[in-house]
Amino acid sequence: MKLSPVSAATSKLPKRRAADVAYDAIESLISTMRIEPGSPVVEGELVELTGLGRTPVREALLRMTAIGLITQQPRRGLLVSNIDLADHLDVIQTRRVLEDVIARCSARRASAAQRKEIVRCAERMVKAAERGNLTEYMRADHELDLINHLACQNKSAVNAVVPLIVQCRRFWYAYQHQGDIVAAANAHLQLAEGIATGDEDDAVTGANKLLDYLEAFARRIIDR
Repeated sequence: MKLSPVSAATSKLPKRRAADVAYDAIESLISTMRIEPGSPVVEGELVELTGLGRTPVREALLRMTAIGLITQQPRRGLLVSNIDLADHLDVIQTRRVLEDVIARCSARRASAAQRKEIVRCAERMVKAAERGNLTEYMRADHELDLINHLACQNKSAVNAVVPLIVQCRRFWYAYQHQGDIVAAANAHLQLAEGIATGDEDDAVTGANKLLDYLEAFARRIIDR
C-alpha cells in the first residue's frame, strides 16, 4: 500500500518540489519508527512506498545523509542512523535557541492567513491530544511547523532547525509511552497564539515551554 506523501491541509502551502515531498514522506517513515534505526535503506522500496520517482527519492536520501539521519557504511550501503541518547540534550539545547528566533520572526512577519492557519493547526493538536489520537496530533504538528517556517521568513534558522526537529520527533516516537502530548499541545497553542497576536514574548514563552517539555521527556529516558 502506498503512502500519502502529503496531507490535504498542506494544500494551503505553496506548491512544493517532488524532492521535498519525498523527503517528508521518507522522514515520516523513519521518525515514526516504521523504518527502525539500523535498518537498510532500499531506494526501490521507498519509490514504491511513496509513489514518487527515483530522482526525488534519491535527492531526499542525499539530504538525509547530509544531516545524519541516514549513514553510508562500507559494504553495507545506506542505513538509518541510530538514536544517540548522549547527544540528545545538546540537540534540544541548540533547537531551543533556533526556535526562539523563529517564534520572534513569525510573530513579526507572518501574514494574516498564516497567523490564522498556525492557530488552527495548534487547536487541532490540542483536540487530538485530548482524544489520544497520536496520528492526527503529529500530522497537525508537522503542518504547523511547515507554516511557521514559511511565516518566519528566516531561511537560515529554518535550515538549521529542521534536522533537529527530525531528531526530536524520532526520539519522541521511540519512547512515546513516556510522553504527555496534552502538555506539548498546550505549549504549541501558546506559541501559535503569540504569533497570531504579534506578541513576540508570548510566542517565545510557548516555544520555550515546548522545549522544556522535550527536555524533561528526554531526561526521563536518559536517567532511567
